[in-house]
Amino acid sequence: MEDIDKLIKETLTEEEAKFYDELDEQNVLEMVLGVFTGKNKWILIMMNIMTLVFFGLAVYCTIQFFSTDATNDLIKWGIGGFLFLMAVSIMKIFVWMQMDKNALLRELKRLELQVSSLSAKMS
Repeated sequence: MEDIDKLIKETLTEEEAKFYDELDEQNVLEMVLGVFTGKNKWILIMMNIMTLVFFGLAVYCTIQFFSTDATNDLIKWGIGGFLFLMAVSIMKIFVWMQMDKNALLRELKRLELQVSSLSAKMS
């Protein structure tokens, strides 16, 4: 892998080499922060706010569930807590899918750059 990277960097211009370095693998924190860039950042901000609200409501439902004695109320608070936790899970899965999409796009850009670099070297 190192030899391929070295070969590619030799064929790239300085600007292209800088861009190639920016496409390197990211750690988890960089991936999470990378979700909040681009056209859909407002949706992801709203989803995170709603995730916090739903988590708070799930905690409230759980507290109410353990503080009641009536069977009907136990069922209502239990179902409410379950639904809010499911909503939190769904929103978190969506965010993780966006992180994965960004990682795939970054790898595709690297691949495109490698192909164009190698084709320019062969010409």
